[in-house]
Amino acid sequence: MQRSEEERFYVKCRAAYLSVFRSSLVNMTSKDQLCTVLQQSGTNPSQKALDKYWPPGTKKLNFDDFCEILKKEKPAEPDQLMRIFKKFDVNCDGYISHEELSRILTSSGEKMSPKEVDEIFSLADVNKDGKLDYAEFCRLLESTAEKCQTAALKKLEADAKLKRQNFGNQLDNSPQSSESQPELPASETQPRTELETTQRKDSRSSSRPSSARSRRSSLSTVITMGACSTKSSRLVEPTSLQEWHRTLMRGCFYLEEDGTIVSLQYRLVIPETTSVCLAIRPLNLSPEKPSPWMCVDTAVYVVTGNETKEDSNLVCFTDLRDKERFLWRGELSAGSYLLLPFTTGCRLMKRMRKTSTKAAQLVNRTQSGELELTKEFKAALSDIFEVIDLDGSGLLSLEEYNFFEQRTSGEKCDEDSWAICKENFETKKNELTRQGFLELNLMEANDREGDPRDLWLTLEAMGYNHSLEMVEACPFVIEVYCEDVEATLQAVHLDSGIKMLNSAVQRSITSKAEARSLKGHENVLIYTYKGESRISSVIANKSNQKVTVHINSEQSKNCVSSRGMSVFAVEVPARTKMVCQHVMALNDQQEWTYNCVETIIPSL
Repeated sequence: MQRSEEERFYVKCRAAYLSVFRSSLVNMTSKDQLCTVLQQSGTNPSQKALDKYWPPGTKKLNFDDFCEILKKEKPAEPDQLMRIFKKFDVNCDGYISHEELSRILTSSGEKMSPKEVDEIFSLADVNKDGKLDYAEFCRLLESTAEKCQTAALKKLEADAKLKRQNFGNQLDNSPQSSESQPELPASETQPRTELETTQRKDSRSSSRPSSARSRRSSLSTVITMGACSTKSSRLVEPTSLQEWHRTLMRGCFYLEEDGTIVSLQYRLVIPETTSVCLAIRPLNLSPEKPSPWMCVDTAVYVVTGNETKEDSNLVCFTDLRDKERFLWRGELSAGSYLLLPFTTGCRLMKRMRKTSTKAAQLVNRTQSGELELTKEFKAALSDIFEVIDLDGSGLLSLEEYNFFEQRTSGEKCDEDSWAICKENFETKKNELTRQGFLELNLMEANDREGDPRDLWLTLEAMGYNHSLEMVEACPFVIEVYCEDVEATLQAVHLDSGIKMLNSAVQRSITSKAEARSLKGHENVLIYTYKGESRISSVIANKSNQKVTVHINSEQSKNCVSSRGMSVFAVEVPARTKMVCQHVMALNDQQEWTYNCVETIIPSL
């Protein structure tokens, strides 16, 4: 069977990773390990690139991180290296002396040590005449990269176990027989759905050897969703909702360098038992047209638990839809709750930054020589002000400003520094105005004499690219309506927030979806949850050994996965649950089909 480009890339990733580690479940724990795995894939990363992929504080990266990094790394180009060598070949004779190369490599660019230069010569100076035949050296580099890739692929192909961990023996996606599972009753106005659960039969005809088929068991799930409705049929808002007590708080999803998505969390206090309507939606910052992130899905998970502990109990989550809002309505008892914002990441993914794009100008000098912020930079700062103005008051408190500082610099502004800010910049009610926030950024530009590098670090941390477009962030607003009492809502930052959120997402899926085991593997369960606008799956491994599950969603139509790929493998440690993927419609206005085949790959 011909492999797609995505499949070939995935094989290349697996081959490189497994040439260094015994399993793709093993994490990279050092920059040197990352460098080795990248070299095994045929790339030659620079020290600058490695520093970018492994910034200070990084403790580990996993196989998925490696795949994302490899997408960004370009393979070494011998022609480009040849052109560089020719620039330093003063005699144009195809050779560079040891002295010349040593001077270049130890004094410019990513400087090498004299020992490293000597090691290069020991490999490339075949005649031992003190000269480097750089054409031969380039061929040596190219040959070494090819040999690394070939050796890794051969190892993968030779090991049947590893090979099946990649593609499950290239499973057919057209099941001939099926066992239908009953679907829960739905309202006539809900999107049309068709749920088909298929256990693969080994008795069907196949051109593959029977021994390969007998070792294989698969589960196929097909769900066809109609064009997304703008409002859930199950949503019944009280006509008096506008008379209920309303509390709101803003926030923002930020896409990190490693692809994870983070946001603030919130503490909700309900003074007495009451009916509650909870809503979350993307925050539109453009008065003229919808902001680009308005299509990003949002949700809030409500849990009880201690802010310092990972253990928590899921109370509810917003699973009803009203246009771009996602809601939950019910009764909450008196008490304290944590609100954990969530997005699947299907529509908020890491984008390749185009290095060729010219960076927007942030500051100008007036005729008198004074610095001023450009109109475009002011507009971006104004939007940032809207995002960090958590309570929507039009003013920044010290607490709100500190959340911004933590995001952009990792530091906090103390009371004394805040007092100085209030003395030098426009304030109102002891809080910073929008104009004061602009003045503060102008002061920072002046402190650095117009050097925009630190300003760009702030913008990038807030999700902006160099064209001043917010592409790696999604502002949102949470609204809490209480019928009888007024609730309090406060932003908090939880060290264990991501783990608590992952646990809540898993529980929301397993509590609402039917568990189905793979044939012959009763201890490996697949939960598939069908929501208003997304489909999510969890793999539960109840056995005492890790399992590898191959996921193939190539036959899905009009879909986008949170994994960013349709074919991948998931290794689930013993006695654990793991979110497999979230899937949404690529185009909400058209019908979409989720067609996923999960295949367990048994150990030999």
